[in-house]
Amino acid sequence: MTKNQPSNEIAFHVTTRGALEVVMIHTRVDPSVFRVNDNYAFLIHNAVTGSTTLIDAPEAAPIMTVLKDRGWGLEHIVITHHHNDHVDGLAELVAAFGSKVVGNAADAHRLPPLDIAVNAGAEIMLSDTPCHIIDVPGHTVGHIAIHAPDAECVFTADSLMTLGCGRLFEGTPAQMWDSMQRLRALPDHTWVCSGHEYTQANLAFALTIEPENEALHALAERVGAKRAKGLPTVPSRLSEEKETNPYLRADLQVLARAINMSGAAAADVFAEVRQRKDNF
Repeated sequence: MTKNQPSNEIAFHVTTRGALEVVMIHTRVDPSVFRVNDNYAFLIHNAVTGSTTLIDAPEAAPIMTVLKDRGWGLEHIVITHHHNDHVDGLAELVAAFGSKVVGNAADAHRLPPLDIAVNAGAEIMLSDTPCHIIDVPGHTVGHIAIHAPDAECVFTADSLMTLGCGRLFEGTPAQMWDSMQRLRALPDHTWVCSGHEYTQANLAFALTIEPENEALHALAERVGAKRAKGLPTVPSRLSEEKETNPYLRADLQVLARAINMSGAAAADVFAEVRQRKDNF
């Protein structure tokens, strides 16, 4: 992420890898203070072919502003799950750009109309780069993540988040733990591009689970400094999440001991941590 970026920005550069640029967009922003209220969306742009893909469409206006400012079109819009705060801007964007909508075939009955229905495990070309569809049920049973290895990013929306994971509205703890393991298996250098700015609350909770985790305490200083400037804490490196995110650490005995569950199955440890967060 670019350092010392002014707090009134709605677009933040995530990474450039070869021809691919990834941009994060603040949506649902209070224009009077330019403070992030909720969602993030992400653009993947290929500078060689000009193709651009959007991951989730929380709100059309800021996304359209960023596209217009850069002179980009919008070939594809990928929907990670059916919740309104990830699809509210979809119709307006499709009308403006003629974008093709991509989503999980297994969840098509409750997603907006899909032009391309994909299955978990599939590979699809987005912005002319291969992307892998990862099944990540838990928050919803039809949630998908998108791994773009050439951009070194995984777009996780409300599955894996910075220092957290999504609330289990539909799936089971066992399903979400399986989802966490699938995401944890990606390369350590991967940027985790999640859908919400929940990091400070997640950090406060994580410290109750592992109060002696030195990596968490070091991260707390960096998170506090960013938020004091109105800067986002998303995305995060997967390597850092593996050191600090309790939902990725449920099979580690250091975490199980910390919550008095030594020897318990990892899925049970995960379920206990998630329940504690729900009551936090």
